[in-house]
Amino acid sequence: MKASAPELPRPRLPTLALLVGRITTIKLVYWSLVTAVEIALGARIAGFDERFPLAVAVTAVATVAACAWAAVSARATDRRLGDLERSVPAVATTFIAASVVATPASLPLLFIEIRRAGEGCAGICHWQAIWLWVAAIVVGTLVIPLVFAVRMRTRT
Repeated sequence: MKASAPELPRPRLPTLALLVGRITTIKLVYWSLVTAVEIALGARIAGFDERFPLAVAVTAVATVAACAWAAVSARATDRRLGDLERSVPAVATTFIAASVVATPASLPLLFIEIRRAGEGCAGICHWQAIWLWVAAIVVGTLVIPLVFAVRMRTRT
């Protein structure tokens, strides 16, 4: 006869701290990676027209990877704190606290994209760079937390 695993503790306030830590880490890594790639591409490829498609591709791959990480992380069990259960406080915490903590990490990317948008002209002539930042901020602020919230376990 197979012994049943001991029941893990129900989520409490420390579990919400775990939730914030997980989602914040994912968002910080996402924006750090996209920003680092933008800097590296700018150092290696001078022309905007050659560099921008690569930046979009890297951002797309980073988005898929971050969403996959969020999906797995939302279901991961912590031995001390248990599972993250989907509830109104947990979902609200996922969006609010993680956005407040992690969203400023997108500002370096904004500064780089503003610089890229003005390359080769007086003013802004490459609006695509600004739209790439807007897409990254939407992914980091809405999409990644949404994937995380949807993948949290439901109460049993």
